[in-house]
Order: sequence, then C-alpha cells, then structure tokens
Amino acid sequence: MPTGKRTTEQRLSKATVAERALRIGDEEGLDAVTVRRLATDLGVTPMALYWHFKNKDELLAGIADHVLRGVRADRSATDPWETQLRAMVQALVEAMRAHPCLPDLLFVIDKNGVESFTRATDDALALLCAAGFTLEEAWWVASHLLHATIGLVAAQPGCPPSTPPEAIGEWLRQRRLHLQSMPADRYPMMVELAGTYAHEPDLDRYYTFGVELVMDGVEKMAASRRVASGDQR
Repeated sequence: MPTGKRTTEQRLSKATVAERALRIGDEEGLDAVTVRRLATDLGVTPMALYWHFKNKDELLAGIADHVLRGVRADRSATDPWETQLRAMVQALVEAMRAHPCLPDLLFVIDKNGVESFTRATDDALALLCAAGFTLEEAWWVASHLLHATIGLVAAQPGCPPSTPPEAIGEWLRQRRLHLQSMPADRYPMMVELAGTYAHEPDLDRYYTFGVELVMDGVEKMAASRRVASGDQR
C-alpha cells in the first residue's frame, strides 16, 4: 500500500473525523458541522468522509458516541452503587463542560443508535436496580439524571461561555448594576444577589453542588425504599 494512502486512511479514522467535527461544534455550533466543512478542514474530498458516515445524522451520532465513551460504570469495581452512579454523573458533567455542543447534540440525535449512550444507560439501570428501584423506576431516574445534568450545564452561572476573557469584567459589572437598580422594597433578595457578581463564580463548586443536589435525592429515595421493605443494607 503506498505511504500516501496509509497516511490518508490514518487521518480519516472515525475518531479523527469525530474529533474534528466535535471541535467545530464546540467552537461554532452544530449548524457549522457539515460534511463539506469537515472535508475542507481535513484536506480531503467530501466523498472520502462517506466511508465512515453516510450523512450528517450519522456524523452527529458518531460525535456523540465518541465523546460519551468515558461515561461508564466499572463492572469490576467493588464500590457501592451510589459511588459508581455518582462517578457516571460527574463524568457526564465533565464531558458537557469540555464540549459545549454536547447538550444540544443529545437533543438532535437518535440516541438509540449511539452505542456508548446505550451502554451507559444500561450501566445506570443496573446500578439503580441494585439500589432497590424497579426497572421502570430506574429508567425514570436515569432519564431525570440525564436531563438534570443538561440543565445544570445550561444554568451555569456567570458569563456566557462565549464571552471573551477581556469582556468578563464588564459583563459582571453590568449584571451587578442591573440587579442593584431593582426596587429594593419589591425585590430585596434580587438586589442582595448583586453582591455575588463582584467576582467570577466558582464553577467547580457550582458543579459539585449540582451533582450533590441530584444524587442526594436519588440516594435518599433509595434508602427510604429499603427501610419500607425491611432491607437493612
């Protein structure tokens, strides 16, 4: 096989294409992810990409499959279910923080065709059933955790992620002034909230708090079910 052809095939592995598409999606949004744009960035013809992805739907599903591979429970681990499930939620949060296009991606793709998503869901269901939920209830809880994670990222405090570093100070100042200008007799707590915009938020603390918020609810419900059933574990 000629050296040039080997180089092209290596560059056009599924992982390489997905990584480049993911970067475009993170920086410019999913609408910018097209076969033509990818081909231009990778220095190949659009036809070369169809060996891996037949259309944009397959491409978007491939991006999701690529980025979600790290969201999994270790079946060989001896950690209790809540430790493993919490780790999965944290891994999903980290993936979404690293890749701003991921929440939107999960809404537009057919997740049934994404192997890593299906595997992560199956892992979560197994852990939740081990916690004492029925399989149907486990599905409800897993769905809630997914959407709670998406909501956690969407509600990230502070400046929009696209804000240039040099504009952050002014954004915080304007937000603080807006809150301070509210009638204090009608909105006393909103006016007091202005003080929190004196500095950038601690995002690591915010996400730790968010994971604790959703997981504590799941763990408390599981514990109450064990008590009701007489399970002393």
